[in-house]
Amino acid sequence: MIREPVRQLLSRWGEAIAAACVTLGGLWLIWLGGWFFLALGGMVAMVGLVLLIGAWRRIPFRRQIAAPGVVEVVEGAVRYFGANELGGEIALRDLVEIRLIRLNGQGHWRLRSIGGEALLIPVDAAGADMLAHAFTALPGLQMGAVSSALAHVAEQSDAIHTVWRRDA
Repeated sequence: MIREPVRQLLSRWGEAIAAACVTLGGLWLIWLGGWFFLALGGMVAMVGLVLLIGAWRRIPFRRQIAAPGVVEVVEGAVRYFGANELGGEIALRDLVEIRLIRLNGQGHWRLRSIGGEALLIPVDAAGADMLAHAFTALPGLQMGAVSSALAHVAEQSDAIHTVWRRDA
């Protein structure tokens, strides 16, 4: 029912558009006047701005599915079920390092655990956008830096960028 280009646009930018609408709704309430609507509109606009910042930072994680495999984040564990590559599972509490690497022209998340196991997850795998929510639970991780690193790795032919490392 919805044309393909519009559906793709909404799947990538839909959250940011909704947050912008909430912000505009708050500004409209402020415009109505009066102390009540000023306070209510200010709160709604602030909530909308917070949602908009979060949505803006998650946009690089939303990509076309171009790699085999499925990513799941369940009960504090990241799981990757690979079709052509090995899959695996790493608990978020056991993570010590997250790197973005580009191998053979394709970007991958490289998650390393305390025991030294590594899990490679293609950035274009189905469900890889859920990693943005999972990574926010890590202490000291800055989502703005992760988003910019994701864009940087996409521009390079072969690149390695350490996004996060747990303090000892």
